[in-house]
Amino acid sequence: MLLGLLSSTFSTLVSQVTAARIGRDAAVDWMVVATIPLRDGALQADPSWPVILAGILFHQWADFSWALVFFGLLARWTGRLGPWTLVLIAPAWALLTSATEWLVLVPMLPFRQPIFSLEQPYWIGFLVHVTSASLYPLFPYLRDAVAGRRPSPHRRFAAGWGGGALLGAGALGALALLGWQGREIAWTGGDPGFDQDYMRRMMAHHRQGIDLAGLGAARAQDGHLRALARLIAAAQTGEIAVFDQWWRSWFGAASQICAPAEAASMPGMLEPGQIATLRGMTGAAFDAQFVALMTFHHAGAIQMTDAAMDRASDLRLRIMAQAIRHAQRGEIALMHGVDGLDSVRVALGDLVLPAGDAAPDREAADRPAP
Repeated sequence: MLLGLLSSTFSTLVSQVTAARIGRDAAVDWMVVATIPLRDGALQADPSWPVILAGILFHQWADFSWALVFFGLLARWTGRLGPWTLVLIAPAWALLTSATEWLVLVPMLPFRQPIFSLEQPYWIGFLVHVTSASLYPLFPYLRDAVAGRRPSPHRRFAAGWGGGALLGAGALGALALLGWQGREIAWTGGDPGFDQDYMRRMMAHHRQGIDLAGLGAARAQDGHLRALARLIAAAQTGEIAVFDQWWRSWFGAASQICAPAEAASMPGMLEPGQIATLRGMTGAAFDAQFVALMTFHHAGAIQMTDAAMDRASDLRLRIMAQAIRHAQRGEIALMHGVDGLDSVRVALGDLVLPAGDAAPDREAADRPAP
């Protein structure tokens, strides 16, 4: 139990301070986790502290439970393992547990909540589980301490391993503080032209997506569709914030604004008349048209992120582009009612899709609106 408390808290702290370094908005990620127990009620365009806290607590409960399984239920095999053996086993355990959550426990039984797997690519959960399991090698020392065995033969290892974990977390915290002040790790690419064009164009694309999502959140007849619209607005707002923070840190100025003609030429951008027509619709007709327009809009963003995965110079942009592509393809599936085993199939397909192969999701566009 003590190890579970330490490991879950450590993974929460590291996840929080690392998120923006890889293009994630931590508040949105915690909100998505909160939807597992709280369902659509957790989805907000601007994640509130109670929802964020609910996501953190649910994450910590899950990490705590996995520690109890490993050192409690499996104690016959794990209870006497040495620290170096645990160092070797921990990554495999993280792979097993994160895959079990992402593929089975959350999208199917017992929670049947597809939003988690379709919104967050698998590698995010794996990194979180690796971070938690990285403290498992402290178990032999904690076991000796609880049993009153002094001096523990594992005390030197625990001091070195625990000290390294604290130093690592402190370094990540320092990077987060510098990033918040507009001093992210410097841009590492070789072609600023493409990276800058992609960032400012994606921000402009997202701004229209947020406006469209705001209409859906306010006027959709279907409650689940309203919740998904709030999720889309929150995700794209968070991504704009990351882009803006990176731009200020990398290029030393405010991000550039796309001219109207350039914005209109982007794939998936809607004409003012299309949005005006949507505003005049109500009921089921509004819902169907909103799903059609948001699917078209997302398909354009997917094309842009797919190109960035292949051509962006800075690795962080390529990582973020893959996550955006995964989420937007997942949101198309969610708007068309994908659930259960189908959601796992779609999420896996989105995850492994190579760069350059993300054509507009015609299959999703052809599905009937909910």
